[in-house]
Amino acid sequence: MNTTAFFALVRKDLVLYFSNRRALIMSIAAPIVIAAFFGSLFGGASDKPSRIAVALTDLDGSALARQIGTSMAADEAFDLKTMAEPEALAAVRAGKVRVSVVLPKGFGEAAPEALVRGGVKPVVQMRYDPSQGPGLAIVRGIFSQHVMAAIGRAAGVGGGGASGATGGFALPFTTEATAAVAPNAGPDRKYNSYAHSFAGMSVQFILFMGIDVGIGVLLARRLGLWKRLRAAPLGRATLLGSHIASGAAIALVILAIIYAAAMAVFGVRIEGSVVGFVGVAIAFALLTSSFGLLIAALGKTPEATRGLAIFATLVMVMLGGAWVPSFIFPAWLQTASLAVPTRWAVDGFDAMTWRGLGADAALAPIAVMLAFALAFAAIAIWRFDWEEPRG
Repeated sequence: MNTTAFFALVRKDLVLYFSNRRALIMSIAAPIVIAAFFGSLFGGASDKPSRIAVALTDLDGSALARQIGTSMAADEAFDLKTMAEPEALAAVRAGKVRVSVVLPKGFGEAAPEALVRGGVKPVVQMRYDPSQGPGLAIVRGIFSQHVMAAIGRAAGVGGGGASGATGGFALPFTTEATAAVAPNAGPDRKYNSYAHSFAGMSVQFILFMGIDVGIGVLLARRLGLWKRLRAAPLGRATLLGSHIASGAAIALVILAIIYAAAMAVFGVRIEGSVVGFVGVAIAFALLTSSFGLLIAALGKTPEATRGLAIFATLVMVMLGGAWVPSFIFPAWLQTASLAVPTRWAVDGFDAMTWRGLGADAALAPIAVMLAFALAFAAIAIWRFDWEEPRG
């Protein structure tokens, strides 16, 4: 073997790779950003756990019930919201609250009576988000401690002793937990995790299709196709607008096939509004197509653009809740991710499938995605260069 030629070829490959600074940065930045994201979720970057969003409905109004509400509001484990019963149920179904707790009328009188004299135990209704079943046990346990502490204080027993009483006495109430499923679903219907998985993966890989379409436009420009089309009596908006329409049509076909497989094999159903689902699908298809055109408009070359586009897509998918549900995010990240269009796409598909919400719940995701699509398209039409950049 000619070692001189061998090492010269190795050196050539290394120089070519490391001279492409953009590709090098992306190959280093992508794993760092993604690893940091998952580490913050599952490794615990903070010692303070995320607070559980809980809705409390007080139908009793007694002094004991008010003490329980005050105690729960002060608990760092809860993000307590006081709501009317219908409002609380709607919040759980929409994923804004994990569990709603309803204190029944007469609770303040019946609970102490049941503890001391063994009377009839009042029933506390708990409605929970079916995608977050494990959180129900946590809420139920902490709620029981607050009830026992409040009863202990009312009886003149120290808070610590009352809280500890849960281990020595039967609870003076019972809980009836119900999954807050779609209104038209059966009471035994369970959360189908495939519904969220298909929403997230559809968003991710259709966006990747948008990247490929955008790269294809750059390759066509390199061959001079767009310059020849420009010579025809066709305007900029017509040429680029037709590209957006065709890309959206491709995205819709792919999305339809993916969800057909999800329904046929994995039992995914549109539990909510079919019209709303179609609206979310069309808005996302337009978002994907305009995103691909934006890539083509801002990219100088296919080689330089691909890595940056993939990195941007991975970040959007990651923050959009496609890999892990957004309710796992820290509270600040849940709020920040609302600035990412993919969050609205995933939430929109979730709302129309397993959450079973009405068409009104699709309006906000549709509006946000269309706004992003319009902005992407406007920038793309403004910045698109018909000729291959030199140098």
